Amino acid sequence: MKRVHNFSAGPAALPLEVLEQAQSELLNYNGTGSSIMEMSHRGPDYTKVNSDATESLKNILGLGDDFEILFLQGGASLQFLQVAINFLSEGETADYINTGAWSQKAIKEAKAFGNVNVAYSSEGSNFNRVPVSSELNLSEGAKYVHYTSNNTIFGTQFPNEPETNGVPLICDASSDFLSGPIDIDKYGLIYAGAQKNLGPSGVAVVIIRKDLLATINKFNIPTMLDYRTHAGKLFHTPPTFTIYLVSLVLKWLENKGGLSHFEKVNNEKAGLLYGTIDADDFYHGTAELDSRSKMNVTFRLPSEELEKTFLEEAKTYDLVALKGHRSVGGIRASIYNACELSSVKALTNFMKDFRSKNG
Repeated sequence: MKRVHNFSAGPAALPLEVLEQAQSELLNYNGTGSSIMEMSHRGPDYTKVNSDATESLKNILGLGDDFEILFLQGGASLQFLQVAINFLSEGETADYINTGAWSQKAIKEAKAFGNVNVAYSSEGSNFNRVPVSSELNLSEGAKYVHYTSNNTIFGTQFPNEPETNGVPLICDASSDFLSGPIDIDKYGLIYAGAQKNLGPSGVAVVIIRKDLLATINKFNIPTMLDYRTHAGKLFHTPPTFTIYLVSLVLKWLENKGGLSHFEKVNNEKAGLLYGTIDADDFYHGTAELDSRSKMNVTFRLPSEELEKTFLEEAKTYDLVALKGHRSVGGIRASIYNACELSSVKALTNFMKDFRSKNG
């Protein structure tokens, strides 16, 4: 069976062990004679899958009973809207940190419900960095502060959480969720599309503090967009097969050693790749050093023609999905949890060889 070195930004590579387990259980889940896809979402087998995923996530993040975990459809893109419609009203202000395309989309949605203060923007430098807390121009009386922890397009990442001075912190963590430990107590709400580190596309996880949930006092929120609708119960049919795979990924993550293990491995992968980029001036990274992402490594070559050749030759070595986002070009290697160290070594060996031939 052929398996390539997959550097896709999302939907991204999944752990081989997870795919093999899903394959073995596809036709006959847990001895039932049916696939998990064919079962009621309210039956005992799927109910346990959902509860197992919830418990694994609690264990991995060290969550107490003060947080609610929701598995919702619509991805992070719907969360841009859902956050604002639940927590922001006309005449109220929320602070948004603008570090890329996904932040911009979140800002656009929030403006439909209240005032948006852009507390920081790196748009003027083509989103090549993230701010330190002292650069934030936070507004007095803000309902919440929203930021995107990792930016897949521009290859930047917050090394730690921004300081909000007690205002609820809301994070789009789609592309670095579960890649290392986080200080969960700093957050009011975290949301993440599954298709990077958590599982296949089709579901988003929302982790929300119950005390923040209790502050929602609107009565005109559409039922499906109201977080209270989904808290503590299955309101409607969820994407059962996707959540089943999420549950398997979470068990895989636990068995590997949890977030501390993946922080170590992800640091090693990123260090190897950035070290190759920085070895001379043939390759050059697009993000400032202190803002570099450990999930999405973006870089350029001396010319677009060489970049095209690089991508074509890389495929012959089974190195795939390395083309940069269409809006910025260049090269992008996404090295999420399921991207093996051996794949990064294969890429850096190719990069060194390509440089020696074309530098």
